This record gives sequence, structure tokens and C-alpha cells, in this order.
Amino acid sequence: MKICVRQLALGGLSLALGLALLPSLARGEKAPAVVGDWEGTLEAGMQGKLRVVLHVTQAKDGSLAATLDSPDQNATGIPVTTITYEEPALHFESEPIKGTYDGKMNKENSEIAGEWKQGGTTLPLVFQHVKQ
Repeated sequence: MKICVRQLALGGLSLALGLALLPSLARGEKAPAVVGDWEGTLEAGMQGKLRVVLHVTQAKDGSLAATLDSPDQNATGIPVTTITYEEPALHFESEPIKGTYDGKMNKENSEIAGEWKQGGTTLPLVFQHVKQ
């Protein structure tokens, strides 16, 4: 299942995406493995380690949304403006902080390993699934 959402006012496009996903939701398919809370740590050189928390949710229409937290910088609810998940690949972008992430989910759906890009810097970032 491929899920792609660009959180912009695109009117008919978001309606079309929602309608395209309804048949799979009606069949009772479970939420994608990426839905939930994920924690990782960036090794940010002189700034030290920076924790990153990714919160991924799924709407009733099947669309994904997400926000980021940076607890060590007292930043919460940073909007993720684009998120796509096509098992096992996750891609998301946060326009407000000019950051992008590309990673791959492991077979156990417990870890996403990839790269965080921001301000001309690329750093490894591994997210661990937070069990509730």
C-alpha cells in the first residue's frame, strides 16, 4: 500500500486521494506500520546529541499526517508538510525547518534507519518505535 499526502490546500486532489484509499479501509486493512510514535537521536557535532520524536497518525480516509518534536531544543509540534510511506520506505519533509528524512523500516517494524538532511548537512538518524 502506498500512502502519500502533501498537506497543502489542493482541494480535489486530497478528495481523490481519500476516495482512492476507501476500498482498502473498507476491507478492514490495518494501519501502516509507520503509524505511531518514533524516537531517534542526531549526533549533531558541537551541539551534542539532539533527540528527535516523530508522531505519525492516520486519518479515517487513510491519509497520513505527522509532527516532529525536538525535546532538547524545547520544540514540539513542528509540522511535517509532506509524508509518504511505501513499505518499507519512509520519506518526510518539514518545510518550516527545511529538513527532510529518507529511511527504511526493518522487517520487525520496530526501527527506521535513514538520513536526516537539513541546512546542507546530512546525518544518520535511526528511529525506534515507541511502544505505548
